[in-house]
Amino acid sequence: MTKSSREVDSLHADGRVVSLGVAPQNAERAMILVHGRGATPESILSLVDELPSDLGFAFVAPGASESTAHPGSWYPKSFLAPIEANEPGLSSGLAKIEEAVLELGMHGIAPENILLVGFSQGACLTAEFAARRAQRWGGMAALTGGLVGDRDEPRDYAGGFHGTPVFLGCSDRDPHVPLWRVDETEDVLRRMGAQVEKRVYPGMPHTVIRDELDWIESTMRQLASQHHSESTEVATQSG
Repeated sequence: MTKSSREVDSLHADGRVVSLGVAPQNAERAMILVHGRGATPESILSLVDELPSDLGFAFVAPGASESTAHPGSWYPKSFLAPIEANEPGLSSGLAKIEEAVLELGMHGIAPENILLVGFSQGACLTAEFAARRAQRWGGMAALTGGLVGDRDEPRDYAGGFHGTPVFLGCSDRDPHVPLWRVDETEDVLRRMGAQVEKRVYPGMPHTVIRDELDWIESTMRQLASQHHSESTEVATQSG
């Protein structure tokens, strides 16, 4: 049965949104971080302690509702289940990320200056959001996750990534995220025009490691450098 827009909009409406770093109204670029199953915005924001703080980023972490039957979870079943089995949680979670993007846009931060980062269930939600909203983003990192849906789910996403840098990191034996789905996600996003960096870590537990954070940091620095170059060019032309 199709869920109403009211059900979709309301499920995670009470989920908290927590921010760190530069206030969005003063930021030049931003990172949206999406937490995993049963977790909190604060848990994913702990990664910020391992990232540079001097690059003008606002860090925004939308949270899943903590008052549902599955507190802190974006959707109830495995991300490998049919799409409908995870509704309305899936659509409501995607809408929560969209709200964050729109809020940042109101402060003048365009998608090409936004990095999308998620871990575990949050990585799956982030990858699915990016695919459904394909355009030039500042970057996307799915840390132990992949596109949502079963093997028969059609992958006929509209739009293209126009060279968006994408990172997919996963263990070769993760208990929740099979490597075949990460491989499939790589193929889909690459066909859509993303520049995909996939790294498989033998025996890595279900966690985030420094090598993954290094990719995120490098992408942050590239975004900051591009902005600096554009600003310098404008200043030179004005002079």
